[in-house]
Amino acid sequence: MALYLVQHGQSLPKDIDPDQGLSAEGVAETKRIADVAANYGVNVSDIKHSVKTRAHKTAEIFASALDPPKGIAEVGGLKPLDDVTTFAASLNPDENTMLVGHLPFMDRMASYLVTGSTNTPVFKFQNSGIVCLHKNSDI
Repeated sequence: MALYLVQHGQSLPKDIDPDQGLSAEGVAETKRIADVAANYGVNVSDIKHSVKTRAHKTAEIFASALDPPKGIAEVGGLKPLDDVTTFAASLNPDENTMLVGHLPFMDRMASYLVTGSTNTPVFKFQNSGIVCLHKNSDI
């Protein structure tokens, strides 16, 4: 299993767009990174995203580049302050999945899966950036 954690692309300020969709720069940057991922052969079965517009749009851009067989889906439990331990328990270890969400959720999810603690930072996420965690079944 490979789990790809993605922080949504750069969004518009709330005073310009109350839904905080992606900015033009956020769209362009996400497309560039999604194309690089496709060129590297990133293979995901599905892309799950939070209910927020910026995560949904980011997921759509990645899906257009990666063409996941199961498509994209909005799921609960990926909002910034949601419980990562509950969400981690729902992951399917037999599939390569991409999660598109927000900080601090992504920071806390990576920390939990790597160290067992949600409070031990292990990565610094950036907008549209990807962190891949691969579970080695031989260990």
